[in-house]
Amino acid sequence: VTFPGLYAMIAKRHMYEYGTTREQIAQVAVKNHENGLLNPDAQFQRKITLDNVLNAPPVAEPLTMLDCSPISDGAAALILCPLEKARDYTDKIVRIKGSGQASDSLALHGREDLCTFMSTVKAAEMAYKQAKIKPEDVDVAEVHDCFTIAEILAIEDLGFVKKGKGGKAVEEGLTTLDGDLPVNTSGGLKAKGHPVGATGVAQVVEIVKQLRGEAEKRQVKDANIGLTHNVGGSGASCVVHILEAM
Repeated sequence: VTFPGLYAMIAKRHMYEYGTTREQIAQVAVKNHENGLLNPDAQFQRKITLDNVLNAPPVAEPLTMLDCSPISDGAAALILCPLEKARDYTDKIVRIKGSGQASDSLALHGREDLCTFMSTVKAAEMAYKQAKIKPEDVDVAEVHDCFTIAEILAIEDLGFVKKGKGGKAVEEGLTTLDGDLPVNTSGGLKAKGHPVGATGVAQVVEIVKQLRGEAEKRQVKDANIGLTHNVGGSGASCVVHILEAM
């Protein structure tokens, strides 16, 4: 089974279990392309509509081409150093406040719940505990939206909304730039691009820009705590980082 096929099965199950609509799933792509328009480093800097997504060539029902992130060329880099040395390099320090890493069965049939990535749940729990914060303390997040349904699962499994409420949250604008929790301000994998090995680092770069107030037109007001969420193997592994401006 291909990755689009796996996520298509997840999408159909989420729609069946929770009443998530096709339009709610497609809205993730629309929102992330709007953010990509504001990111000069994004691969796709063009607006798309709900109709564009729904009527794009089918890939794996219910997902169309515009529900899928591209595989991109790209690179990202960070400088890590001891906290006491950070002032030698910058006046805008961002520290790693918490991290978590977890894994799960690669095979979907080996999981108890098709609509929950336990690797994300466990990694997030570890990161929140280490950072001594709760999901509601996060101001901005970059999550692994390899497919539109993946972003909906992510905001549920990270504890931002209750399980099954992700689609409704997207529809109501919770995750837009001016929403209560902006998600994928870079444009996400969907619009910013997915250079695979560089993707997780690129997510951290975006959050660092947000916490330093350097995200220009896509800047989230008063962003102090950010989260990154990177997944491998359709949820077989997950890394969550929580970053804080100092």
